[in-house]
Amino acid sequence: MSGRQTGQTGARADMLVVAPHPFFTPRGTPFSVYYRTLVLAQEGVRIDLLTYHPGQDVDIPGVRIVRIPRIAVLEPVPVGPSVKKLFLDVFVFFWTIGMLIRHRYGLVHAHEEAVFWCRALKPIFRFRLIYDMHSSLPQQLENFGFTKSKILIGIFRFLEDSCLKAADAVITICPDLRDYALQQGVRKEKHFLIENSIFDDVRLAASPSAAVDPDAEEVVFSAQNPTMVYAGTFEKYQGIDRVIKAFAQITGQYPAARLVLAGGTPEQVAAMKAVAAGEGLSGQCVFTGRVSKKTALRLNREADVLLSPRIDGTNTPLKIYEQLASGKPLIATRIWSHTQVLDDAYCFLVEPSPDSIADGMRNVLSNPDEAKRRAENARKLYDREYARPVYEAKIRALLAEMNFKGAAPCAPGKGRAGPASSGPV
Repeated sequence: MSGRQTGQTGARADMLVVAPHPFFTPRGTPFSVYYRTLVLAQEGVRIDLLTYHPGQDVDIPGVRIVRIPRIAVLEPVPVGPSVKKLFLDVFVFFWTIGMLIRHRYGLVHAHEEAVFWCRALKPIFRFRLIYDMHSSLPQQLENFGFTKSKILIGIFRFLEDSCLKAADAVITICPDLRDYALQQGVRKEKHFLIENSIFDDVRLAASPSAAVDPDAEEVVFSAQNPTMVYAGTFEKYQGIDRVIKAFAQITGQYPAARLVLAGGTPEQVAAMKAVAAGEGLSGQCVFTGRVSKKTALRLNREADVLLSPRIDGTNTPLKIYEQLASGKPLIATRIWSHTQVLDDAYCFLVEPSPDSIADGMRNVLSNPDEAKRRAENARKLYDREYARPVYEAKIRALLAEMNFKGAAPCAPGKGRAGPASSGPV
């Protein structure tokens, strides 16, 4: 078997990270994998990261990326559970075994469903297992409409519970998952709540295509045009259609206002453009398509108002932490994804309906002093609870629990990264 490898060469790794995702792509879990791996490497952990073939290579000193072979018929890989992911995970499973045979890692960091096979391999290869729980897997099967079979969902719940108990450490990303893990019997000393709360520009090994961000570069902000920005995926649960309909309700009162929507596949953007056209919006509603992390951060930084219109879910989205840190007023829907982190002291909470979102938009634009006060509160909350020093301290606590005593930490921009290589895993 052979795959594709990039990154460090010639150094024995301390940890195998198994990330069954198209890494790197600009969406939630791959961002989490990137920042976890980046900080672990900066703390001195030498890492092999096993992932799918699709995705851009990233430049993290001390990290070698190993990809399974390309299977073009299974691309693109959708968000959430799918038959495509099931087939790809079979390949990742066999690559995991091959890498464990060759390298005998002391630590294995399994993201999401990778924990199922890593938990089975743990007693054979005698590694310490970290389960990075981005979501409840049986819950995902229901939320994404993958299956309604109670038997299949029950099997996944049994496997998940087994993995929670067998792991040497469990990472969760929000209070809801923390509470679930502890209810399932995870001991407090084994549990680590590490929110996806850092968001530096992603260091890609090669620059993305120049075709990625041209529409975003055309977005010019001015004091005469109060601009609301959403930057993220366009999946149905994000509520993009509702925010467009809400914005259409306020354009008569605020004719200079603009709505910038950054993200989405071409098909998703086309669908939302049709919604905007149906609401009579033209130049006031700007679609950029997918943008780089750097551009998304720029749009958030220059916006007047930020939006998180998600309509359901229990996991706090990564974008919330960026929005808290931005110092800009935030309108967010009053759902558990948001309210386990936010309240009305830090943002403008609204119901996930066009009418309520429109009321929130009017409230922010007509009360600039209150909007500024809540934005300042949000920034202080981020600095106190979620900023990079807090994140790094949690990673160090995790490594201490794992009794990791590795090499000296790699300073940013330095380390063992070497030229790209290819050949057998």
